[in-house]
Amino acid sequence: MSDIIRVVAHLTAKPDRIEETRAALEACIDPTREEEGCILYELMQNNADPTDFTFVEEWTSDAALDLHLQTPHLKELQSKADQLFAAPPDIRRYTVIR
Repeated sequence: MSDIIRVVAHLTAKPDRIEETRAALEACIDPTREEEGCILYELMQNNADPTDFTFVEEWTSDAALDLHLQTPHLKELQSKADQLFAAPPDIRRYTVIR
């Protein structure tokens, strides 16, 4: 079994805040990719529903992911959640089995 952690995070923007949400999410990409333990950090936007954003992430460990959640750029995004998101984020952690 692998120690690698995969995260799939679904975020739904308010319809009148799509571009603002995209910019806020994109602002997290470069600093996150520089974090220790980050293997992969990709942002996708649904072609059929532009309010639907998904991060696919890969981390070396739960500890590295936990540290990521305490970074200033994530705290900044969390502070804007009520303004940007239509619903609470759906964030799921998975352990890569094989």
